[in-house]
Amino acid sequence: MAHVLVSPLNWGLGHATRDMPLIRKLLDEGHDVTIAACGNARAALTQEFPQCRSIDLPDYPTPYSNSRFFLPRFVAYLPLMLMAVADERRNLAAILAGDKFDLIISDNRLGLFSEKVPSIFITHQLHYHLPLIAWPFELAACWLNGYLHSRYERVIVPDNSPGPLALAGKLSRAETEVSRSRAYYAGILTSTGKQQVEEDLDYLFLISGPEPQRTQLENIILPKIQELDGSSVVLLGSPNGGNHTKGSDRCTVINYATTQEKECLMNRAKFIVCRSGYTSMMELAELKKPHALFIPTPGQTEQEYLSWYYQERGWFHSTSQYDLNLHRDITIAGSYCGFPEMSGTQENVRRLYHDVLADYLE
Repeated sequence: MAHVLVSPLNWGLGHATRDMPLIRKLLDEGHDVTIAACGNARAALTQEFPQCRSIDLPDYPTPYSNSRFFLPRFVAYLPLMLMAVADERRNLAAILAGDKFDLIISDNRLGLFSEKVPSIFITHQLHYHLPLIAWPFELAACWLNGYLHSRYERVIVPDNSPGPLALAGKLSRAETEVSRSRAYYAGILTSTGKQQVEEDLDYLFLISGPEPQRTQLENIILPKIQELDGSSVVLLGSPNGGNHTKGSDRCTVINYATTQEKECLMNRAKFIVCRSGYTSMMELAELKKPHALFIPTPGQTEQEYLSWYYQERGWFHSTSQYDLNLHRDITIAGSYCGFPEMSGTQENVRRLYHDVLADYLE
């Protein structure tokens, strides 16, 4: 039995939830898993895997604000992030001094690698997307990614190989030899699975992502739901607040749902409204849901790029939260075709384990 340290970033729940099938596979293979995380990511994983030991491991300050101007704030936060990565390196050293691990799996945590323990990095962003005015920084970021990836044995990319089925578009395209030589395209990885249930829920709203934008979207969405005919559920995605439920006959608001409850709701939904975060995109691809409306987080360049990319390919419609008209935008979204067919998580995680992880664990 091997001992694996799994540590996701806590910028929204996406990193934690896409690690769930990987943790489940490690446990099924008889390995011991320790979760190192903080905030909502730790809460979600410990709720899902109570048998796993967990460690509170702070990550980085969240560079999100009430405005749509993400990039200037992100640049201003860089010194704080560098200090946080240095702290992360010291915290990891303390963890490794007190416990023996056979493998470290870091989901977008830049300081979680060791010269003594094989370390694997998970990311779908091999290439960052920045506004056109900042293209020199976009090129520099590709080089920086290569340097960061050099600290890891492998880089697991939860996407299909570059081409017509690439869910992340240019974001998952390796631009340096270092990144290309380490990249393993695992395909989509999501904790949400397909169920054979009746689609008896007209609308499901997933209010997710980092604060304060998560709360802003909640405040925009809730009053507008009254415009719609049919049944709806709003999932607020805040695990630290418990699973409190409230609502009316036509609309139910749930503070937090377990993975199984969210999975059931997504399977039941005829139409889904959500952020264009990459984890949500993988869930829709897994469930083969053709009807959805995306509302990218303002100023978050990855989500804005994905929204544009999917609209260009005729897969899904997107709109700004500042220009949201639910009746209009849902009608428009109904004319899009959804993602193309692709292999699912169960097949992908089995292949990932045997192709990559087993080399370090068996």
